[in-house]
Amino acid sequence: MKNVSILGSTGSIGHSTLSVIASLADCFSVSALAAGRDIDGLARQTARFRPRLVSVADHTDIESFKEKLIALGIFDLPEIVSGEEGLVRAASIEDTEIVVSATVGAVGFLPTYRALLLGRRVCLANKETLVMAGELMTRAARDSGAELLPVDSEHNALHQCLRGERVEEVKRLILTASGGPFRTASLDEMRGATVEAALAHPTWQMGSKITIDSATLMNKGLEVIEAGWLFGFSADRIAVAVHPQSIVHSMVEMIDGSVIAQLGVTDMRLMIQYALTFPDRLPTDLPSLGMNQLSRLEFFEPDFERFPCLMLAYDAMREGGTMPAAMSAANEIAVESFLNKRIGFMDIARVIAETMASHRTQPCSSIEAVIEADREARESAEIIVSKHVFDRAAV
Repeated sequence: MKNVSILGSTGSIGHSTLSVIASLADCFSVSALAAGRDIDGLARQTARFRPRLVSVADHTDIESFKEKLIALGIFDLPEIVSGEEGLVRAASIEDTEIVVSATVGAVGFLPTYRALLLGRRVCLANKETLVMAGELMTRAARDSGAELLPVDSEHNALHQCLRGERVEEVKRLILTASGGPFRTASLDEMRGATVEAALAHPTWQMGSKITIDSATLMNKGLEVIEAGWLFGFSADRIAVAVHPQSIVHSMVEMIDGSVIAQLGVTDMRLMIQYALTFPDRLPTDLPSLGMNQLSRLEFFEPDFERFPCLMLAYDAMREGGTMPAAMSAANEIAVESFLNKRIGFMDIARVIAETMASHRTQPCSSIEAVIEADREARESAEIIVSKHVFDRAAV
C-alpha cells in the first residue's frame, strides 16, 4: 500500500486520480488532499478517502470546510491547513511516497520542488513547474533520487515510447496536438473568437486555463519545454504534429527512420495509472481502443502564423534562463484576461510577446530568481493588458 498526496484534487486530473485510486484500493491510499476554492467538492473527497491532512486555498475557508465535513458525518477531522504553506505541507507530509502535482499555474511550483527534494515520486501534471524552473527541478530529482513521471498524455506517451531505448539512438521527439477548437479557423474568425468558442475543446475535457492554452497551442509550447527537461532534448529535436483524432498521444523517431508511437483512448486515467504504478502495468476497466478508430489518422504541420504562442514558447526555450518563467507568467495573466473578456483571443500572444520583449533574462540559479522573474513578468503583463490599446486588426 502506497500513500498518495494530491495537489489540485478537485480539478479534472485530481478527480481522475481519485478514480484510479478507488479502482486500485488495495494498492494506494490517500494521505493528503489540497484544492482551491471548491470546498464542497473537497469535503466530499475528504469524507470518502479520509486523508490525514487537507489544504484549502485560504485560511478563511477553514471553518466553513469543517462545518461541511461535520454535515457529512465526519467528526474525526483531519489536520486542515491553507495557502501555499498548506500545499507544501500536503506535498511533504510524512509517509507519503507519491505526490500528484495537478494544480494549475505557478502555485504548484514550490510544493513540487519540496516533494522532489524529499525524494518522493512526483506524478507531474503541472506544466508550469518544469517550464519555470526545469533546471532546478531536475537537479533536485537527481540529487535526492526522486522519480519525476509525467502525467500529461504527450509526455506520458513519450516516456512509454522511450522505455528500453537508448537516448543516443533517438533522432527527435514528436508531440501531438489536437489543434483545439480553432484548428481550421481563419485568422479573422480567431480574432473574433468568444470565450465560449475557445472553451469548446473537440476532444478533451479539461479546466478553463489549460483549455484556452490548447486553443492557442501554448499548451503545446509549454509541453515542448517540459519535454526538453524531462528527456534531455534541445528545442531543435522536439517537433509538434497536429493530430485531430487525439489517438496517437506522441511519437519518437529513431535515427534509423523507425517511428515508435503510443496510442490509447482519450482518458487521463490511463496516463495517471501508468505514472502511479510504474514500472508495473496493472489491469484497468477503461475501454480498449477499437480498431475501427484507427481507420483515419491525420497529421498536419502546425501553423505558426495562426498560433504564434507555439513559436513564442520555442523562442523562450532557446533563450533559456528565466525567460520561460516570464513567458509562462505572462501567459497566465493573458489567459485570465481573455477569460474575463478584457482582451481578445489573438491578444493573448501579443501580451506574452510584449512581456518577453521587456524581460531581462537572468540565469535560473535559484528558487528566488525564478520567483522574481515570475513576479516581474506578471506585473509587466498586467500593465500591458490594462494600458495597451490593441489594434484588433493586427496579429
